[in-house]
Order: sequence, then C-alpha cells, then structure tokens
Amino acid sequence: MVNDRWKTMGGAAQLEDRPRDKPQRPSCGYMLCTVLLALAVLLAVAVTGAVFFLNHTHVPGTAPPPVVSTGAAGANGALVTVERADSSRLSILIDPRCPDLTDSFARLESAQASVLQALTEHQAQPQLVGDQEQELLDTLADQLPRLLARASELQTECMGLRKGHGTLGQGLSALQSEQGRLIQLLSESQGHMAHLVNSVGDILDALQRDRGLGRPRNKADLQRAPARGVRPRGCATGSRPRDCLDVLLSGQQDDGVYSVFPTHYPAGFQVYCDMRTDGGGWTVFQRRE
Repeated sequence: MVNDRWKTMGGAAQLEDRPRDKPQRPSCGYMLCTVLLALAVLLAVAVTGAVFFLNHTHVPGTAPPPVVSTGAAGANGALVTVERADSSRLSILIDPRCPDLTDSFARLESAQASVLQALTEHQAQPQLVGDQEQELLDTLADQLPRLLARASELQTECMGLRKGHGTLGQGLSALQSEQGRLIQLLSESQGHMAHLVNSVGDILDALQRDRGLGRPRNKADLQRAPARGVRPRGCATGSRPRDCLDVLLSGQQDDGVYSVFPTHYPAGFQVYCDMRTDGGGWTVFQRRE
C-alpha cells in the first residue's frame, strides 16, 4: 500500500509538474453539432430567398394580363386605359362636347364593352397557355387603334358640325336683317300708298265739285264748238304744246279746238280746251252715248 500511495503521490506530483496554460482540444461531437447548426441556418436562408424570388418573378414564356380601366366622365378623362406588363399605357380620349353623335358613341361604347368582356373572360381563365394569351393581346392591340381612329373621325365630324352651325347662324342673322329691312320698306310703301290714296281722293273730290259747277257751261260751249271744217287754232309761238295748260301758258285765252302733242303720242291730235273755268287750261272730254 505504501507503494501504491507513493505511486499515487508520484502521479500527482507528475501532474503538478505539467504546464497549466495548455488549452484543451474540442471534442468531435461539439464540432459536429456546430456544422449541423450552420447547415440548418443556410438551408433556411436559401428556402426563404427561393420563396421570395418565386413570388416576385413570373414564369418565362407567359406575360401577366393587361389591366384595363375606364376613366371618369370628365372633360379630359380617358375613355379606356390599358396598362401592359412592360408599364406601357394606351389611352383613348374622346371630346365629350361633340353634339348629336349619339349613334356613333353608342357603337364605340359597344366595341369597348366587347373588348372589356373579352379581357374579363381572359382573366377568368388562368389555364390559357402563352400562345393563346399572346394572340388575344394581339387582337386587342389591333382593335384599340381602330377605336382610336374612329374617335378621331368623330372629333373631325364634330368640328365640321360646329363650323356648319356657325355658318347657319351667320346666314340666319343675315336673313333676319334682310327681313327687317323688307318690313321697313313695306311699311314705308304702305305709308306712301295711303298718302297717294288720300291725294287721289282729294283730287277726285275737287274734280267732282268742279264738274258739278261747270257742267252747264261746258255743255253750252260744246254746243258752240266749231264744225269739223273749222281750222284748229295753234300756239302763237309756234311751239308743240303737250296739253291745254301749255296752250294757256303760250298766251291763248279763248275756248276752242287746239292741236296738242302729248309725249306718248308725238303725232298729235285735236282737243277742245276750256280757257275760262278755274283759270282755264282744261282739256274737255265729250261723253258720247
């Protein structure tokens, strides 16, 4: 036992003689756990990145469906707006102030409804393959420029209608001005006609009064008229009087037959002139029964 103690004490002495600052090497189990933990962290990071990438990346060969929206009923709002996956935008603008184009706009809205219905059906069928989707998009791309061209034609027609409306308005104003001028002329003509009627009435009244006073004397003068063979009298100055008044002004004061030469009958003819009634110069017409 003494030897065993000595050995033990000797071993303890030997252990005390070793250097105390020498580190101990890690065991294999500890290193294996560390490696497994690192692999688990890397796997979690890889899975998270893959999920995030798949959520924000589309499958090659297919394109997301375009987004079609209709604008508000404003003065400058777009009727149809199509946004594609490449951020390109196609807008159809129509001037809402075009007058009296109900039929054309109805056809345009019908075409728009057809396009929207086709897009809705396309969005409701996600099982379509890439070729069919591309064909539908090409059809839509062909139809929308036609709608845009039709909208441009409608705008041109609207401008033409506005110009025609302005021309009609100017013509109507001119007609109204001409109508006012004609009404004024008609009113003036009616006034002149009334004045003329009054003047003729006054003259007829005067003639009737004169005729009533001078009828017996005129009959006596006609009875005293010279025969056919009597030579008619002429003016002292040798002029060509137009009527009995010119004969009176030429100096003749006696009743009788005189030659007159009216303007409408230059050859002249003979008339009986009354040079006494109301100052003379009256042409007497004999009433024959």
